[in-house]
Amino acid sequence: MATARGPKIPIGKILLDQGKISEDQLKQALAMQKSTTEKLGRLLIDLGFVSEHDVLGAYAQQLNIPIFDPSRVSPDPGVAKVIPDHLVQRYNIVPLRRNGNKLVVAMQDPTNVFALDDIRLVTGFDIEPVLATLEDINAIRRSGSGADAAPAPGQKPSQTGGGSMTSAIASATGSDMPAEDQGDTKAPTTDISNLVEAIKRPDSPGGADAKAEVEDALDGGGDEAPIIRMVNVLIQNAIKEGASDIHVEPDRKQVRVRYRIDGVLYEMMTLPKFAHAPLLSRLKIMAEMNIAERRIPQDGRIHLRHDKRDYDMRVNVLPTVFGEKCVMRILDQSAVLIGLGRLGFTPEMMADLETLVTKPNGMVLATGPTGSGKTTTLYSILHKINTVEKNIITVEDPVEYQLPGVNQVSVNRKAGLTFPVAMRAFLRQDPDIIMVGEIRDLETAEIAVQASLTGHLVLSTLHTNDSPATIVRLSDMGVEPFLISAAIIGVIAQRLARKLCDRCKEPAEVPLEALGRIGYGPKDVEGATFFKPVGCGECSNRGFRGRIGVYELLMLNEELGELIVRRAPLSEITQAAIAAGMTTLLKDGLQKAKAGLTTVEDVLRVVTTH
Repeated sequence: MATARGPKIPIGKILLDQGKISEDQLKQALAMQKSTTEKLGRLLIDLGFVSEHDVLGAYAQQLNIPIFDPSRVSPDPGVAKVIPDHLVQRYNIVPLRRNGNKLVVAMQDPTNVFALDDIRLVTGFDIEPVLATLEDINAIRRSGSGADAAPAPGQKPSQTGGGSMTSAIASATGSDMPAEDQGDTKAPTTDISNLVEAIKRPDSPGGADAKAEVEDALDGGGDEAPIIRMVNVLIQNAIKEGASDIHVEPDRKQVRVRYRIDGVLYEMMTLPKFAHAPLLSRLKIMAEMNIAERRIPQDGRIHLRHDKRDYDMRVNVLPTVFGEKCVMRILDQSAVLIGLGRLGFTPEMMADLETLVTKPNGMVLATGPTGSGKTTTLYSILHKINTVEKNIITVEDPVEYQLPGVNQVSVNRKAGLTFPVAMRAFLRQDPDIIMVGEIRDLETAEIAVQASLTGHLVLSTLHTNDSPATIVRLSDMGVEPFLISAAIIGVIAQRLARKLCDRCKEPAEVPLEALGRIGYGPKDVEGATFFKPVGCGECSNRGFRGRIGVYELLMLNEELGELIVRRAPLSEITQAAIAAGMTTLLKDGLQKAKAGLTTVEDVLRVVTTH
């Protein structure tokens, strides 16, 4: 960690205290400086009062850093390639040696905080600058490469030591060095390409492909820093694997990278601890976060284009005891436009849903836990009913996908733009259809209900286990039962089960006693063939490829309305809904398992709540 410095001592006073110049000489140089833009050190040299070496020593004392002496210190060849060539040339720098978790770097301008930050980001080390002349820097580069190194921009190869010292002096400004500590232990290894060797799980799903891609990216050269290429590979590989989230999790001695694929987390690789600081810094820069803030959570967003498709990444950084954890949610902008017909609704449910969403008013709710596909379902509905004759407005927290022709508003609590505030404004915007990202409180629920009763179709989400429970939840929130009965026209409960890979799935027997425990007997599965996952190259040896929705659609009728008004218990409402033809989540899931789309175990995993 760099030490904090007090007020900067002027160059003239340093030289005066050292006896290099007299007070009269200093006054003469200061008088000349008033009519020129030259630095004081340069003027003292031009007047012949001091040598360039004297002034360079004074700058080193002013900045409290040592001067590189090529006659006494030899650069360590082992760190020659730690800093990429394009940074070496841009900032006139060269690595000298490693000192614990610090990298000693010879610099023509040690006060360049941008150079220091870039080097720290790329190498993962704290930087210990040493003042050097341009001639010395070029000499180190020539000796390290075995050939003449390219001169720095704007300099001639034959430049003498005097001119080099002058350049070093002229570029020194005396601004304070960063006092920021990376806060992470660095391993002795300094080359980020060695991250490849730290991938401990090549046999994990997609691990072999990830390792190969990382090796190609890091060993393939190019102008990008290794850590930048590493981040690009992590993101591109996640997209290739169909991941919905990327987790970067620091531990005491390593960093674990996991992908959530088809709703399940897989460990893809582990990286050495020293990679954590540059990796998080790079992600923060991409997400436009404050890279110096490590004490509080931060949110950001990354937009990227890969393989001719647009992706948005919602990024959150959270401080933990071992450092900051980063989770990135990958949002494929084309995913919500796949159409209702491909989400997994049965033909009967599809017909009922189309009847609901074409009604001029009423409320349709999608329910389920986080990550069950509610947003995709509502966006698919909006995409289907979005026509030039309809004015559609949404309020979301935040807006995840951009829909053409739809007016979308993002919640901004700091500015006072909450769900209720936006909803009240919507009613003055002449809407036909309103989508509320989530009903979280009584105020939002009441405004949504009133909007649905005054000639608007309202779509929203709620966190409940099944469709009948949604009715009870609204009542518990404080919405009057007669308003619930009048406003709601349909409730969709849903889950996402993993789809079996068509290429490698194999028939399997399901124990009848297991089915019996969930209320199904031999007659229910008579003639059905269930399947199990196997794993192949097509599905990265997971046995599953993609996901399919498991649904429960409750359509309100007169009988259910009466039960709601008299506050009937949940069990009675559920029985009445089943009697009216509602297919439960469990039944819909088992039908999909019987059809060979998923497994019984996966259906029970996502549907069972107890």
